[in-house]
Amino acid sequence: MAKKSALGKGLGALISGYEGKFEPHTPPVTIPGPTSSPVSISEISLDDITVNPYQPRTVFEEEALEALADSIKQLGLIQPITVRGIENGKYQIISGERRFRAAKIAGLTHIPAYIRKADDQGMLEMAIVENIQRENLDSIEVALSFQRLIEECNLTQEAMAERVGKKRATVTNYLRLLKLPAIVQIALREGKISMGHAKCILSLEDAAQQVKLCDIIIKNDLSVRQAEQKAKALLEPKPAKEDKPVNLPDPYYRVLEIVGRYFNNHISLKRADSGKGSITIQFANDQEVESFLKDLEGIKQQ
Repeated sequence: MAKKSALGKGLGALISGYEGKFEPHTPPVTIPGPTSSPVSISEISLDDITVNPYQPRTVFEEEALEALADSIKQLGLIQPITVRGIENGKYQIISGERRFRAAKIAGLTHIPAYIRKADDQGMLEMAIVENIQRENLDSIEVALSFQRLIEECNLTQEAMAERVGKKRATVTNYLRLLKLPAIVQIALREGKISMGHAKCILSLEDAAQQVKLCDIIIKNDLSVRQAEQKAKALLEPKPAKEDKPVNLPDPYYRVLEIVGRYFNNHISLKRADSGKGSITIQFANDQEVESFLKDLEGIKQQ
């Protein structure tokens, strides 16, 4: 019960030295951090805050924002956002855009914030790393974040894995997701397939097969294990189609044998059980036809 009461008082109940609300632009309150160096926090106007152009998260669910806004109305904003100072006394969000948006919905005018110094690259690194570590990004957002760290911050996969606290193999698996067809990436972002399903799909090299397997997984609600089996089946070469044995009466074989002599055996015969059928002859030149007709006419005259 005591913990619930403390939460009801918002940030002031959790930070020593914080009484009531911060007055805008007052000196920062120093609170003890997990390391030896203290952390400074100030309350700043929402009007002085701009969003982070390097924000890895591209989708903010309205329902979740409304729920967070309701919580902020009741309890206050317990976790400060992190910003950096820019020109004209303004601030730019490093992390916490979701809390910033929810605070606006809740009708707040000022929110507590950690103020850090960072250049553009440093800000990009901090924003991405903090989001990967703390926020519930979807798999594609994480993959895009890793890609940005590589391309824009010139980090190797090894350095990036160390920076975000993940194994290099994990980083590699996320980056591979960006090779999937767009329709598969959308299904992953929308939660129609899981990361495990995506790995199964990646086992197929052909894009058409990847889309086909994704569609099968969604339509049949396949588990990852079932998806693995389906992918394996798609990878196995299909057995060559065997021609059904043809049971022809002897006279038909005689036709193939005799007529085939004139056309280098380029002759085929199809016969249904009813006795109906067709004979197809392919000839190389006029001489083959003339030779066949000459012998055929000779037979008739006999």
